Amino acid sequence: MHKLLLLLFATLPALSQTLPARGTPIDVYDSFEGAKLSPLWETTPIASGALRMQSEIVRAGHSAIQITLHANDKFEAGQHDDGDSERDEILEARALTSHEDTPYEFSWSMYLPADFPIVPVRLVVAQWKQYCGTDMAPCSDDSPVLAVRYVNGVLSITQSFGRSDKTPLYEEKRDLRGHWLDLRFQARFTPQTTGFIKAWLDGKQVVDFTGVTANAENAATGYTTPGYYYFKMGLYRDVMPQPMTIYLDEYRKKQLP
Repeated sequence: MHKLLLLLFATLPALSQTLPARGTPIDVYDSFEGAKLSPLWETTPIASGALRMQSEIVRAGHSAIQITLHANDKFEAGQHDDGDSERDEILEARALTSHEDTPYEFSWSMYLPADFPIVPVRLVVAQWKQYCGTDMAPCSDDSPVLAVRYVNGVLSITQSFGRSDKTPLYEEKRDLRGHWLDLRFQARFTPQTTGFIKAWLDGKQVVDFTGVTANAENAATGYTTPGYYYFKMGLYRDVMPQPMTIYLDEYRKKQLP
């Protein structure tokens, strides 16, 4: 997967004026109102036909995106005793990559339909990954430094470094099906103790963490200095036969003062 992302970041075409000019602070918004996905996103981690612009279920405006994951979509064999995985996600464009020690705010809304399977398998609906750069580096199969997960009916926000166990910053048994969930995160990613993560669900703050928020950058970890971080959302899970569908709307990312 990291080899694929390295190729993607190296070969992206010129992006439209909807993206910030080089050197200007990031402040972008996507209401998913167009006939197709905007240039804010890349679709390398999503199978052909898995994404649909639709108007039946929306958070605001006239449309939102629907992502449906089927078995073996973007299949990835497990490494280091991990199980096989499959995914359909959208990845923020290269110009939106987060920089180390820079604070950002992310917000979006997600909706799970009433028939969404509640199963005890790994399921990540949003994640921030520290950029490794090569599939040969020790970091090539590391977990996301920050993730939103929904496993067996438990919603959690987790932090992880390397391939270590996921540390829950928040978790709650919660049925998310049949209504929109509004998520907002503020984060400064850094291997220093000056990092922070704050999170709100439906306007209620559920995380207020200060400390290390990224992997150390050295030869042992494989991460280089300075660090970069990319955001994805959609469906990433262990392999299973049942399809899953998620709806996403009202995305914004902005750089904080």
